[in-house]
Amino acid sequence: MVSQSAAGVRWTTRDLEVMPQNEWITYEIIDGELFVTRSPHRRHQRIAGKIFSALDAWSEQSGLGEPILSPGVILSDADNVIPDVVWVTKERLAVIEDEAGHLTGVPELLVEVLSSGSQNISRDREAKLKLYSVRGAREYWIVDRFSKQIEVYRRENAQLVLATTLTAEDLLSSSLLPGFRCQVSQFFS
Repeated sequence: MVSQSAAGVRWTTRDLEVMPQNEWITYEIIDGELFVTRSPHRRHQRIAGKIFSALDAWSEQSGLGEPILSPGVILSDADNVIPDVVWVTKERLAVIEDEAGHLTGVPELLVEVLSSGSQNISRDREAKLKLYSVRGAREYWIVDRFSKQIEVYRRENAQLVLATTLTAEDLLSSSLLPGFRCQVSQFFS
């Protein structure tokens, strides 16, 4: 991942429209700073897919919402990100989805699977945590594929705070998702 920033330069969603299109490159903007990343590692994508599948199966059964894999989330002209997985209630989706299928508000749950490299990890653990917190996310999962752990951040006193760190032996559940329970190890197998 390369962060593209220079003193006084603020990138916008409009700038992304003129960037070269390449399926192996992802552009994100957080607080006006441009982040350029390559397509994630196969293991990264597999973990995101397994999390999506677990959320999708629960959503089909509950009818409460839906997960979305790698959606465009355009929160402002200076905040345009692509989380690995999100989950959103049907009611909220009806309000925040634009005609192009982008989300213009933060979903209730966002999931980021860490990629290697200190800049990638810093982006997900710091910049995205702060962005999702400020924008009102109710829950944020940071999935560390290297240590096989999931950090669960939950909204408390108007901000996301670390509620728990789960290991492979633990069961993942959420008050957002009544009845959802998953063995953490299934995401890393």
